[in-house]
Amino acid sequence: MKMETEQTRDVNGEALSLKKFEAACEAVGRVTLDTKLIFSDYFSERTGGKVYLKPENMQRTGAYKVRGAYYKISTLSDEERERGLITASAGNHAQGVAYAARECGAKAVIVMPTTTPLIKVNRTKALGAEVVLHGDVYDDAAAHAAKLAQENGYTFIHPFDDPDVATGQGTIAMEIIKDLPLVDIILVPVGGGGLATGVSTLAKLLKPNIKVIGVEPEGAACLKASFEAGEVVTLPSVNTIADGTAVKTPGSRIFPYLQKNLDEIVTIPDEELVTAFLDMVENHKMIVENSGLLSVAALRHIDCVDKKVVSVLSGGNMDVITMSSVVQQGLILRDRIFTVSVLLPDKPGELHRVSGVIAAANGNVIKLEHNQFVSINRNAAVELRITLEAFGTEHKNEIISVLQKNGFKPRFVRTRS
Repeated sequence: MKMETEQTRDVNGEALSLKKFEAACEAVGRVTLDTKLIFSDYFSERTGGKVYLKPENMQRTGAYKVRGAYYKISTLSDEERERGLITASAGNHAQGVAYAARECGAKAVIVMPTTTPLIKVNRTKALGAEVVLHGDVYDDAAAHAAKLAQENGYTFIHPFDDPDVATGQGTIAMEIIKDLPLVDIILVPVGGGGLATGVSTLAKLLKPNIKVIGVEPEGAACLKASFEAGEVVTLPSVNTIADGTAVKTPGSRIFPYLQKNLDEIVTIPDEELVTAFLDMVENHKMIVENSGLLSVAALRHIDCVDKKVVSVLSGGNMDVITMSSVVQQGLILRDRIFTVSVLLPDKPGELHRVSGVIAAANGNVIKLEHNQFVSINRNAAVELRITLEAFGTEHKNEIISVLQKNGFKPRFVRTRS
C-alpha cells in the first residue's frame, strides 16, 4: 500500500514539482561545475541547425550523475545516512554517490557489474567507497545491492527510479534554458530513464512547447519497448558498447513522467556511436563515453534544420583500452583503414611490385600477411593480405582502382581491429 501511495503522489506531480527543482538547483550548485553550452560549428553545418553541446562529461566525477546522487542524499535524515549508503551502478552513479557520501561523511558501498570499465571502478574506490563487483549488467548488480541493503540495513540510493534522484538530474534543463532560452530540442541519453525524466519534466514546466527526445542504444532499448507496450517491460538481454545505458528495465516510478513529457525515442546502433566518438575527438577535442554519445549520434536521425538543438553529453569516463578499440573501429568504418587480398605468383619481385603500386597511390601499408598455402601450386599463386591506411572512402577507391589497372584483382577482407 505504501508503494501505491508513493506512485500516486509521483504521478500527480508532487515529487517532481517546480519547487523541488528549485531546491535541487540550489543544493546541486554547491558541488557541480558550471558546464556552459558549447556551440558546435561541425554538427551545425552537417545538420542545418544550430547545435549546442551540454558537456556533462566535464562535470565533477566525469558525469551528470553527481547531481541526482547529491540531491537525493541531501534529502535523507541523519539516521538514514548513518546506516550507510548502498547503490548499484555501471560507474557514473557510483562515483556520484561515492562523492556525495564523502561530502556528507557517510559510508558508501557500491555494487558494480563485472564488465564495468576499470577507470570507473578505480575512481569510485578513490572517492572512498567500498566496491563490490557482481553480475554482467546493471540489473544483476542491482539485485545483489538490494540483498546487501536488506542484510546490513543500508539506505539504498537508486540510480534512476527515484523522483528525488531524477529531480537532481533535471537541474541540467534549468541550466540549458538559462544559457539558451530559445532552445527548440533537447536530446538526452536514456538508460533507466532518470536523466530523461528530470530533464523532460523540468523542460516542459519551464517551456511547454520544447521538444525533448530520448536516445537509447539499439541493443538496450528498454524504454522504447515499454512505450510500445504501454507499460514497463523487461528486455530478455542487452547487448551494447554503451555500458552506462545497458539497462533491461526502465524505472517504474518514473515511467509515467516519461510517458507524459518525452516527445520521442530514437535508437542508435553501436556503429554510429563509434563514428560519433571520432567526430567528438577530431572536431571538439573531447572524450565522451559511448552512452554520452547517444545524443550526438541522434543528430543524424532528427530534423534539425533551422532549429536550436542541445545534445546532452552525459559522461566521459572511458578507459584507455575501450578508447583504443573504439578509435580503431571508427577508422575501419570510415575507410581510413581497410584490408584487401591479392593473389601473386610466388617469385622474387612481386611484393615489391604491388607495394610500389600502392605507394604511387599514396597508400600506407601497415600490415602484411603472406599465405603460401592458398593454392596447391605455389608458383601459380600465393595470397597477400594487405592492411592499409587511407584518407577516406574516395582515397580507398582510388587505391583499389590503381591495383586493378595494374593487373591485380583485389578482394576486400574484413579488417580486424
